[in-house]
Amino acid sequence: MSLSDTLIDAKRRAREAGLAAREAGDPRAGMLLAGHVLERFAPPPGVVVAGYWPFGREIDPRPLMLALAGRGHALVLPVTGRRGTPLVFRRFRFGDRLDAGRFGTSHPGEDADELPPDWLLVPVVAFDETGVRIGHGAGYYDVTLAALRARGPVTALGCGYAAQRAERLPVAAHDQRLDAIATEHGVLRA
Repeated sequence: MSLSDTLIDAKRRAREAGLAAREAGDPRAGMLLAGHVLERFAPPPGVVVAGYWPFGREIDPRPLMLALAGRGHALVLPVTGRRGTPLVFRRFRFGDRLDAGRFGTSHPGEDADELPPDWLLVPVVAFDETGVRIGHGAGYYDVTLAALRARGPVTALGCGYAAQRAERLPVAAHDQRLDAIATEHGVLRA
């Protein structure tokens, strides 16, 4: 087995464990997550915040997004394109119609303005204390964060359940680390 096969297998196992942990998550945990972020890791005034519309048993960032919109932050949601390309972010306001996207996602329609974010809420399948994140495996957030960071500073806040925390996750050279991770138990700075 080659080194890349070993890494792929380790990531697959971490993804399976994180997905299993997520299934036991309390659907109300997003409200607790919002409180912790607003108290300990709120974005600076005026920054554009990228959220995500949760699917499956992902922790729900919408309570936090709603609070941030109330504080005057512009919100955007990601649109998934071809594999290997960065996500595109379109302006979102609560009450807007959402279109069905790839992989079960939801996003604003093509008529919504594109707007690059300064501060991103990033869904996690698994994470560790160093900011390593395992997602669903397509690499969209790694490509996106690399592109955004090449243009200037951005903050990436992982969002997940505390049970999705791993001791240490496998990491490849192209993997982008998170600046912090928020759960229903608090905020962990990487």
